[in-house]
Amino acid sequence: MDIAALLTSAGINIAVCVVLFSLYSILRKQPSNVNVYFGKRLASRSSKSRDLCLDRFVPSPTWVMKAWETTQEEMLTTGGLDAVVFSRMVVFSIRVFSVAAVICTILVLPVNYYGRDRKHKNIPFESLEVFTIENVKEGSEWLWAHCLALYIITLTACTLLYFEYKCITNLRLLHITSSQPNPSHFAILVRGIPWSPDQSYCETVKKFFSFYHPSTYLSHQIVYKSGSVQKLKDDAEYMCKMLSSGCGSMEQTCKPSFAQCYFCGGSTNSFKIISNETDSIHGRTGYSDVHLNARKKECAAAFVFFKSRYAALTVAQSLQTSNPMLWVTDLAPEPQDVYWSNLCIPYKQLWIRKITTFAASVTFVLVFLIPVTFAQGLTQLDKLEKMFPFLTGMLQKKFVIQLVTGYLPSVILVLFLYAVPPVVMLFSTMEGCVSRSERKTSACSKFLYFTIWNVFFVNVFAGSVISQLAVFSSLTELPAQLAKAVPAQATYFTTYVLSSGWASLAFEIMQLFPLFCNLFQRFILGYNEDTINGFLTFPYHTEVPRILLFGFLGFTCSILAPLILPFLLFYFVLAYLVYRNQILNVYIKKYDSGGQLWPIAHNTTVLSLLVAQVIALGVFGIKQSPVASGFTFPLLICTVLFHQYCRQRFLPIFKNNATQVLIDMDRRDERCGRMEQIYEQLTSAYCQFSSSNQSECFSSQGEREDVRTPQDMEKANEMTEDISWPPVIHSFDKPVKGGK
Repeated sequence: MDIAALLTSAGINIAVCVVLFSLYSILRKQPSNVNVYFGKRLASRSSKSRDLCLDRFVPSPTWVMKAWETTQEEMLTTGGLDAVVFSRMVVFSIRVFSVAAVICTILVLPVNYYGRDRKHKNIPFESLEVFTIENVKEGSEWLWAHCLALYIITLTACTLLYFEYKCITNLRLLHITSSQPNPSHFAILVRGIPWSPDQSYCETVKKFFSFYHPSTYLSHQIVYKSGSVQKLKDDAEYMCKMLSSGCGSMEQTCKPSFAQCYFCGGSTNSFKIISNETDSIHGRTGYSDVHLNARKKECAAAFVFFKSRYAALTVAQSLQTSNPMLWVTDLAPEPQDVYWSNLCIPYKQLWIRKITTFAASVTFVLVFLIPVTFAQGLTQLDKLEKMFPFLTGMLQKKFVIQLVTGYLPSVILVLFLYAVPPVVMLFSTMEGCVSRSERKTSACSKFLYFTIWNVFFVNVFAGSVISQLAVFSSLTELPAQLAKAVPAQATYFTTYVLSSGWASLAFEIMQLFPLFCNLFQRFILGYNEDTINGFLTFPYHTEVPRILLFGFLGFTCSILAPLILPFLLFYFVLAYLVYRNQILNVYIKKYDSGGQLWPIAHNTTVLSLLVAQVIALGVFGIKQSPVASGFTFPLLICTVLFHQYCRQRFLPIFKNNATQVLIDMDRRDERCGRMEQIYEQLTSAYCQFSSSNQSECFSSQGEREDVRTPQDMEKANEMTEDISWPPVIHSFDKPVKGGK
């Protein structure tokens, strides 16, 4: 591939980006698209202007300035700690590759270009291999420039990683200590509850924790079966009862009744259509029937509440019985973060599910080799002509050659990669994750490893090497194999950054699928109300792997093919603006993992540095430079030691809550007299069903096993209707600051 083919790919992507960004700046001003581009504003019920003016139809860069001027505090308030962490990933990449671009342009690029005594063509007709380390002759004394650049890039990356890790750790501690009382700090999730023929799960949980934790146990809430199959089964049973009871009982059943949900304290209206998929037997039976049928719907899982944060932490981290498969305790996720569908999975099945998911993931990776190999084969015109002889005449044209080698391979790979996120999300769901953030984090890790393997390693070793897997037959030959293959594919990675990077940002800001759905509803169905679409949470499981993949390509190719760095740097700057705009205007924060994505980013960055150093070690060996090879070994060792230090210093804070912090929070709430108010709200915090369908909620308190009358529940509802979670923290209370 020559410079002209690269410029062709860049020109196509620049044109696509300019058109889409201009179109976005116009569409975002239209009142009919407020639910597409301002979902956060619509969710907060902010007013919108419908005045007709010419400015609505003229492209403008006002959104760029707003995204640029937004502070970290505003990002934290709007998108939560996860949004801040994601933004800092992008900022970290901008800083690192700014230094890398300057160093490699000054030191590495001239050495690569003049590495051999050859007659150079005009720049547009020069082959891209001339700008890579392949053009440096063996035994060259100028390879010290590549080694020096590698040292500077590694030192810069490790320094910035340390300060970012330290800063995000402090933000996480501040997120825990300065926030209002969180019900998840007082609750644990218990799974593997032993079954007893004499008593229900609810009674078993109460007796166990009342006996072994009598001083700290407060109450509990059993998890009930609530899947789609269970709802269909309940509806079928209810229909049978209705048909057998006659018309008189049917009329009596259809009368509207407003009663309080016995199990979670919410109000319910039984006057509903049976065909509604969210309507089930739970809200249509009497209290005696509920009490009799509750045991059939109980799962071997429960949320147990304690009187202090420290007590909950102690129980969650300790082994309850001599059998580790029974009474398994973990810290409970936040109420909005609970993934209820997986709570009823028997704990003994989890290890089988993980093995099955791992096998399915490996199979999916192997199957995906087919489109990846096909996309990579488009860069080799000679093989393409042999496979498709009828294309021989067309492939002789200059523009077609530039289009096929510089644009189509990366576009085809990008299109196939769009099918991966739903699959990895399905795998993460099958694993049995009990929280939405855990499921998204698991999908993020799977998608990250998948893209790094298929985009980098499969493309590097495409052909006979990957088919025979000979590259892994001996680890000692791996650096040499990478040293031969990576520089040859560096130009492909450059075009991949253009097609997958720049264009993906343009499609992200356009929100094409929600925009199409909105247009279909308004102009085809005639529905003119502004409704919030279902794609409002930020897709961290796809965007974090994309950012880290480009960082991986940048580190591994920085000294081998420095031309990738300017395109990569422009991508990160554009991503900084686009993603901040989306977080501020489009996506709504439904839950927050507390910055759990940063350890993934840290580990991937360190892996990128190690792979880059291994490749450099192999290149220096092939180029017969023992001095550069000798200086690379200490760099590898120091990078590994740095990674281990960060794991010991910062990672435990992301795994568990600190005892010191939780005790200080407990004492603060006791001094302010808020503990009783918190206790009252704990039992209703984890409602298994949505607020619009609270009649289905079968959550029970361990201390209230008697069936209450509607009058008693109505009275209790009047006493607590003015109290909302979380309790209000008065202005004179000072939050406890997280230590460094």
